[in-house]
Amino acid sequence: MQSARRLASTDLRIARTRTALHDAFLALLVETPFEQLTVKAVTARAKTGYATFFRHYHGLDQLLADVAAEEIDQLLAQTIPVFDTADSLRSCEALCDYVAGKHSLWRSLLTGGAWPRVREEFVAKAHDLVPAMERPESRIPPSLAVVFATSAVLDILAWWLRDASDRPPSEIAAYINTLAVSPVV
Repeated sequence: MQSARRLASTDLRIARTRTALHDAFLALLVETPFEQLTVKAVTARAKTGYATFFRHYHGLDQLLADVAAEEIDQLLAQTIPVFDTADSLRSCEALCDYVAGKHSLWRSLLTGGAWPRVREEFVAKAHDLVPAMERPESRIPPSLAVVFATSAVLDILAWWLRDASDRPPSEIAAYINTLAVSPVV
């Protein structure tokens, strides 16, 4: 009985520490390019010990992968309906509104040193959805459609956040719909 209680308190403590590290990392990522972040800065912001960080992660790349996976899951929740609806423009608008609502975070993820890792994670997660996207009438292999569409969506979002952030989400949604979604849906 005591070991179960101790395990539960340990799990809670682990969850709190990981949450603190994630939150600190996200806050710093908005302020600082990924390539300039340090474990020391993350642990100071999270109010955790330096050694504690390494009980959870091997390094900042692993923390980035963990954080990016969570953000990508949320972004995919907005993106996937694009492939299951006749109104793809509306789905693209929802996607762009989501990114606009987290502008600083997604700008950091898509335009800085984290970009290659985020893109790789996004495409990998999208590949998991290939079986759900099988369309017998399509001549395009679903795995190719996923790679093309997700890559194009990310490239357009990165362009927007880096070079054209004054453009409204609805305009970017129209670009995504025209260039990335309509050709494959």
